[in-house]
Amino acid sequence: MRTALGNIGKSGEIDPRRQSSVEGNVMNRPSERIVSIQRWSIALLVAGGALNYIDRATLSVANILIQDELGIPVAKMGLLLSAFLWAYAIAQLPVGGLIDRFGPRRLLGLGLFSWSVAQAAGGLVTSFGVFVVARCALGVGEAPLFPGGARVVRDWFGIRQRGFATGLCQSASSLGNFIAVPLLTFLILRLSWRWMFLIVGAAGVVLAVVWWSIHRDPSEVRLTPDELRYLTEGDENASSRPPSFAEWKQLFAHRTTWGMIAGFFGTVYTLWLYTGWLPYYLEHERHMSVARVGTVAAIPYFFGCIGAVAGGWLCDLLTRRGWTPIAGRKLLVSCALCGISGCTVGTVFAQANATALAFISVSLFLIYIASSAAWATVPIAAPSQYTASLGSIQNFGGYLGGALAPTVTGLILQRTGSFSQALMLSAGLSLLSAAAYLLLVRQPIQSNPPGYCKRA
Repeated sequence: MRTALGNIGKSGEIDPRRQSSVEGNVMNRPSERIVSIQRWSIALLVAGGALNYIDRATLSVANILIQDELGIPVAKMGLLLSAFLWAYAIAQLPVGGLIDRFGPRRLLGLGLFSWSVAQAAGGLVTSFGVFVVARCALGVGEAPLFPGGARVVRDWFGIRQRGFATGLCQSASSLGNFIAVPLLTFLILRLSWRWMFLIVGAAGVVLAVVWWSIHRDPSEVRLTPDELRYLTEGDENASSRPPSFAEWKQLFAHRTTWGMIAGFFGTVYTLWLYTGWLPYYLEHERHMSVARVGTVAAIPYFFGCIGAVAGGWLCDLLTRRGWTPIAGRKLLVSCALCGISGCTVGTVFAQANATALAFISVSLFLIYIASSAAWATVPIAAPSQYTASLGSIQNFGGYLGGALAPTVTGLILQRTGSFSQALMLSAGLSLLSAAAYLLLVRQPIQSNPPGYCKRA
């Protein structure tokens, strides 16, 4: 009792310097309350991320049935498939700033609810035009998830634990791809494609309610001095100052921002080349049966799930081994992109199907290592009040590549009748992205760099 009272100054508040002398100079372990918040946050983000990618796959899985029932020609189906990607990419730019200003609890809850309603609406459409609107709404609704996840990791994890936490969040996308085809096919066969859309949408509404009920932003929790010390220790960019639009625009004045955009462009381009065309490639280029493709196409995403977790773990390992956080992440992203390029070239020249599948699996493994490391860069490259903003800018660049990949691949396939040139193009883009990331991503963006507009 005497020790505790002795730490209270004349103002009635705890003196942090005297408190630290009692409890130790460095508090690098989270409290039980922080650990509980971390576990719930990651669990909900993984569940939301997996559902996010299941929602994206519904149209692909029900493609032929929707064409037949609604009378949509193949050319228009391509437009319908890309509607989501363009809406998702464009929505990234404003959504990051909104997350940083209003908090991930509000924006992720609203996004999850709205994208789930849009997903359910897909089960009720009767025309091509209405379906395009529903898919665009799905893209806008899903936009806050990954930038918001980056902000949650920044908010609730110490700097030495953020890499692994980010890897767990990123594993959700590969997990969603891994389970989407068998799960959605089961729902279609048991019920119908319309009920598939409705059921998956309803699941998202339930998850939105759970997120809103459980998750809290730091501003909604009374943190102790020790908890604040754990969350900010070693983080030179920690700040509670609200963002301004003038400062948000200044993020584009930094080489680091453009390096992150370029690196993620190459990563997501290759990811969506496979996401959009892998079953078709295995069936038509590798002459596998439809039944075999249904099983084989999931294998690379299993390795992608491992790569996502491994990428986050490697980020933290390099930091513990003495690398600066940004240097370690830059090494992982650049090396992974070079490896992706080599494996993509290997896929082109592979004679045996098993060899080609092995190259594709390693590519997905490396893609998710690069993705985890890129997202783990966000919480340490940006001032804390711009974490979601920088994450959404990076994701915007990535999904420009993601939106282009299926379209460009389809045009090349139509002209040449082969995937070889499309794969070689992807390999070249991966190398260019690696070079851009290596040369441009150098230092974290400081809280008040020259040219920032300071608030009065």
